[in-house]
Amino acid sequence: MNKTIRHASVFALLLVLALLVRATWVQFHDSKALADDKHNRRNAIEQYANPLGDIIVGGEAITGSARTKGGDLAYKRTYKNGELYSPVTGYSSQVYGATQLEGIYKDVLDGTDNRLKNPLDTVTNKRAAPGDVITTIDPAVQKAGYKTLDGKKGAAVAIDPKTGRILGMVSTPSYDPSRISGSTDSKAWKELTGDEEKPMVNRALRQPLPPGSTFKLVVAAAALEDGLYGSVDARTDSPNPYTLPGTSTVLRNENQSAPCENASIRTGLQYSCNNVFAKMAVDLGQDKVEAMAEKLGFNADKLDVPVRAGKSVYPSDMDKAQTGLSGIGQFDVTATPLQMSMVSAAIANGGELAKPHMVSQITDSSGNALEKYDDAASQRVMSESTAEGLQSAMETVVDKGTGTNARIDGAKVGGKTGTAQHGENNSKTPYAWFTSYAKGSDGKEVAVAVMIESSSAARDEVSGNGLAAPIAKAMMAAALKG
Repeated sequence: MNKTIRHASVFALLLVLALLVRATWVQFHDSKALADDKHNRRNAIEQYANPLGDIIVGGEAITGSARTKGGDLAYKRTYKNGELYSPVTGYSSQVYGATQLEGIYKDVLDGTDNRLKNPLDTVTNKRAAPGDVITTIDPAVQKAGYKTLDGKKGAAVAIDPKTGRILGMVSTPSYDPSRISGSTDSKAWKELTGDEEKPMVNRALRQPLPPGSTFKLVVAAAALEDGLYGSVDARTDSPNPYTLPGTSTVLRNENQSAPCENASIRTGLQYSCNNVFAKMAVDLGQDKVEAMAEKLGFNADKLDVPVRAGKSVYPSDMDKAQTGLSGIGQFDVTATPLQMSMVSAAIANGGELAKPHMVSQITDSSGNALEKYDDAASQRVMSESTAEGLQSAMETVVDKGTGTNARIDGAKVGGKTGTAQHGENNSKTPYAWFTSYAKGSDGKEVAVAVMIESSSAARDEVSGNGLAAPIAKAMMAAALKG
């Protein structure tokens, strides 16, 4: 054979072998990665070839699927009361993917979860009938929060203190996920993502902000646990006004006539005395305050409910003046409404904190449970006596202090207001907070936290009692009645 032809033949054979090796590699090694690639159109075609499973609230589906009029995607996601429930569901979009419960349980909802398949389906690789996601949300609590928050930028979370079940999760302004579920909704997507009010942000979970005076509950718990003060009625060492250590900055109280000098924890919470809790934080030191904050959930790198919550932060490496400011929920302290509802829940539950969660189970198409999320075992974060003392003091806040707008006839209600500075030198409208719990005569309990980022109220009318407490009251009343 001609030498040139022989070389060409060998080269051609090597090329064929290389192609065979590459094809084998792609088929057996890269196939799954290629199949799972978000840009693989076949995935979307298969996912939306049939109706999706549903997300259930109060025994009823709040999602659905509608037949499309054209294209290769047969069905698209629909939502009932989309703006009300979007902080719970997230969205499922043919173009933009899925978030929150829609994203976390995508395989259950589209039928690709292997637990949905029978033996024959496994052999034939047939897609099973989709399953459902059953939530812990109470529709009455959700509606009460949404109705009273409407027109404000803010969020609210309601929790059952005994079980950790999330009964309500509201964020406003909101959006309807149906607007972006189809393949031709790019205009709506641009409008929503470009909106300065950020309606797609779940403020209940993903918007940590300074908690203001609601954080005084954490400082009080740390002081009682440490033994710095023996009870909520013990006289404290709290000069008024209080000068932050190492500075000339004088920390004053909103109510100049309040009896805040050397006030007890009860009186300090009742009148929201800044001098009491700033001095208390300094006397304890940042490490002891931080330890209590972390028991309650601050600084946790991961908090899944099952949607991952933003990190609530109690800072470290502070000087004494900064530690004092942290004691009133300022400096670099941040918290989500979920976090502050956990604080009240732990106090209401006798010092035990149950992990919050908003899914009770996932089921197959016949309603059989694939997985149950049992109520989490509670973890003790403070002594029962500390919790009982703080309950008593929080009830004083509602009975005759700064939280009177949260009163509910026939129920024990405890709470704490907060107004957090916003902007350099407090140049912007402050944030209004309220965290609370309510206990009915029949044993029902609920803990709520509300944060108002902004509203139409005049600056001098912004307060936790004026703006946030009525929302907490509505949600608590709905939960107790529920």
